Amino acid sequence: LLWLGLAGACSVGRAADADVAATWELVARHLANDALVGLQAKRAQGDREAAFAEAVVRMDSQPVTEPGLKQVEVQLSGLAQGNDEIAAASAYLVGRLYQAHFFTPDYARAAQQYEQLAEKSPGSYWAQLGLVKLALLKLYVLPEPTEPAARIVAAERLLARLTIPDLQRDAHIVIGRAGIFHGQPMDGVLAHLVAADRIGGLADLKRAELQIQIGELSMRARRWDQARVYFQRFVDENEVDSRIHTVNVKLAEIAEHQREEGQQR
Repeated sequence: LLWLGLAGACSVGRAADADVAATWELVARHLANDALVGLQAKRAQGDREAAFAEAVVRMDSQPVTEPGLKQVEVQLSGLAQGNDEIAAASAYLVGRLYQAHFFTPDYARAAQQYEQLAEKSPGSYWAQLGLVKLALLKLYVLPEPTEPAARIVAAERLLARLTIPDLQRDAHIVIGRAGIFHGQPMDGVLAHLVAADRIGGLADLKRAELQIQIGELSMRARRWDQARVYFQRFVDENEVDSRIHTVNVKLAEIAEHQREEGQQR
């Protein structure tokens, strides 16, 4: 999906060049080295789209080397000086280089890159995707804040800057699952996961995983009604999933808990 988004950035404003379009198809098929053929000449002619495509392809071209990635950074940094979608996507990918591609990650530089992109182009998809990545950095790897609760709060502050529903949803999932990792109160964890579910838009498998997770955590918090709703939705929407029997057992357990608590009132 990321490559499709990059292809979209590469074709903003006019139909994509046939050579560049073919490049994205090769990248999607994990044929990065083949995708480089023909792009160098177009880059030499000053073609901005081809230069961007070449930089993206070189991120995965084998063998991947640190000097090669540094050259990609230089190329992307130059493209990021503009004000179009290619510039925003290029700036985002510079952040990804520091976060995940360089042999020695520099998380502080990655965070700085994402923050600068969000300030420059707050409404851009790439800037907001960068904010989701920034949330991950704040939640897990940046040295500050140090306390788990403060990490959650720092990530939550980014939510107000997200206006694209799918990325709002992803941020809620990231924060909710980080709350589990950091042992935070279940109320806060569930609030984020339920908010993500309400936004919707997840593919079938990911939606099913979120339903089960909310159901399990709701049982742990003794929120029987919520657990029942999410487990029942899982059963109704995933008829061939191998976990249906287990979930039906949990639904029976929930019914028993609710019956017992009703008798105690």
